[in-house]
Amino acid sequence: MVARVVCGKSIRGVLNYNENKVRSVEAQLLMAAGFPRDATELSFNSKLARFDMLIRLNAGVKTNTLHITLNFSRKETLDNELLCSIAADYMERIGFGGQPYLVYRHYDAAHPHVHIATVNVDAAGNRIETHNIGRNQSEVARKAIEEDYGLIKAEDQKNETAYHLPPARLDRAAVGKRATKSELSRIILEVTGSYRFTSLPELNAVLGQFCVWANPGQEGSRLREKNGLLYQLLDSRGDPSGTPIKASAFYNTPTLKNLQKRYTQNETERKPYGQRLKHLLDRAMSKAADGPAFTAALRSQGIRILLRENIQGQVYGVTFIDNATRSVFNGSDLGKQYGAKALMERLLAKGLWPLQEEITTGKRARPPDLISRI
Repeated sequence: MVARVVCGKSIRGVLNYNENKVRSVEAQLLMAAGFPRDATELSFNSKLARFDMLIRLNAGVKTNTLHITLNFSRKETLDNELLCSIAADYMERIGFGGQPYLVYRHYDAAHPHVHIATVNVDAAGNRIETHNIGRNQSEVARKAIEEDYGLIKAEDQKNETAYHLPPARLDRAAVGKRATKSELSRIILEVTGSYRFTSLPELNAVLGQFCVWANPGQEGSRLREKNGLLYQLLDSRGDPSGTPIKASAFYNTPTLKNLQKRYTQNETERKPYGQRLKHLLDRAMSKAADGPAFTAALRSQGIRILLRENIQGQVYGVTFIDNATRSVFNGSDLGKQYGAKALMERLLAKGLWPLQEEITTGKRARPPDLISRI
């Protein structure tokens, strides 16, 4: 966990920043500690009035505002209840447990993080000391909380890629470039070990980015009846190429049985990232001038939209891949308006169709659960 404490002179400015994020669906108010009403019942003015009441008790305190951010590794799975518990524990440990404060969860980055707004004048009008609070009290609190909650330590977190994570940078597999098994293995290990997918088609949506296909066999085939799974490279057109290799032959044994064991856990772990994905989709849709611009805006955030087409070229399904958070969602998992039919209607209404194509559509044979448009 990385904690940052910024001391300032305008609680109104801090509130405006966070409330604007809430209005644009980039944030959510999780908790209002020390307020007379529940967070959902508080207006902007009532939040500001609570803080101003304390500030007026000691007009001599000019630097009276704290804006705190608690940043967690993208590998953490933290629901809102746990984030509130961590925030409350942190505020208690730095000496602000008795102060009113607001906790906002922001969805504008790939890693989980919260913003906390408060003031440093207490109910008796006393100034709460904040000199070196970031280096002293905050660091002590941070280390204790990491231990108590089993969080990834700040020192290790800083060794990860930047918080605003770029898309996955696996090289696309290339037939003949290396031994097929070696080429498949490095991609399968990375994807199955770090992405949150809840079905084989979702896994194939991710693997397809890197020219790999997990093949369960055709209906009625011996492979399908035995719940087997083969991994195979794809050529530049998206067609199977090279020798298929059994899942059991790989180091991490990514068999269908072992993959299925992870579906429920992955479904739980990806939930916090659905809000971020919906926000970025809606924002790109409202600002983009055309389909390629829409695609480019999402790509800059590590997001790919994959549309499934039938042989007549009609879109019947959509999968969203967020490479930044390593999360995969079918459209309907995000809500009705993100399903294939509703999404197509929205794209057409806004003049954003067709999207930028990466994989050409056509009548070539290709795996039935691969994606035809990106």
